Amino acid sequence: MIGASLVSSWSVEPGTLAAGAVIGVAYGVRARTLAKRGQGLPVWRIALFATGIGLMLLAIASPIDAVGEDDLFTLHMTQHLLLGDIVPMCLLAGTTGPLLQPLLAHLPVRQLRKLAIPYVALPIWALNLGFWFLPPMFDAAERSDFVHAIFHLSLLTAGTIMWLPVFETLPAPEWFGTGAKLAYIVVVRSVGMIFANVLVWASSPFYEPYRSGGSHYGISALADQQLAGGVMLLYDSLLTLVAIAWLFLRMAQESEARQELLERGLDERVVRRAVRYGRWRELVG
Repeated sequence: MIGASLVSSWSVEPGTLAAGAVIGVAYGVRARTLAKRGQGLPVWRIALFATGIGLMLLAIASPIDAVGEDDLFTLHMTQHLLLGDIVPMCLLAGTTGPLLQPLLAHLPVRQLRKLAIPYVALPIWALNLGFWFLPPMFDAAERSDFVHAIFHLSLLTAGTIMWLPVFETLPAPEWFGTGAKLAYIVVVRSVGMIFANVLVWASSPFYEPYRSGGSHYGISALADQQLAGGVMLLYDSLLTLVAIAWLFLRMAQESEARQELLERGLDERVVRRAVRYGRWRELVG
């Protein structure tokens, strides 16, 4: 029964496919233009961007959306993690300033750069998450397709803002180096874990659409909600461990580069900025 329901729940709307196609084509055209100028993107960036587009389509067109919307809160939470965290992370990791230059040329970049300030980005993301976490708001999104669309769009937007200081598609403040990024990610993931623990340790289901939905799949509504919280906890824990390992390695590399450049007699200020923005290899060469 579960398998048949999942297989029959794929729903690909033309608008969704068209949006994904337009974004993908625009990215490909710009990447090709940069490659002709000798500024080609690394394969890993292209792969991450394509992964982000694929996961976005998966989140809104697959059974994750259809079954998760009314029956399984665990799948709905998985969808939210995709749209609000993983997809923005992949899309930002797959882009660069030069790639987005034609778009940024028509935007108020000076104002948008404020979103890359960590103490601006973090509250926006946390408040958005907390707002939609409230049962009245969550239930309202389930009752109205329009509100639901705003819900998903706000998750994607807030997630992009949250990751913006880390990937620095728009430059973050100079003080926000690797060590500060590490602390930032730990705080972000800790906030996510707080919300996850609320779900795990709840004594009753919070959201009206899921008070009986899980029973169709042999799971109680409360167990479904607790499982959704467990998915959040597992995701936040794994991502935190990966981020810590990656950033510690980067900090060690930067420390070695800083020491080498200073031993060559370069100005300390120049060295600090070069290491901070990942341009120290230019000085070494």
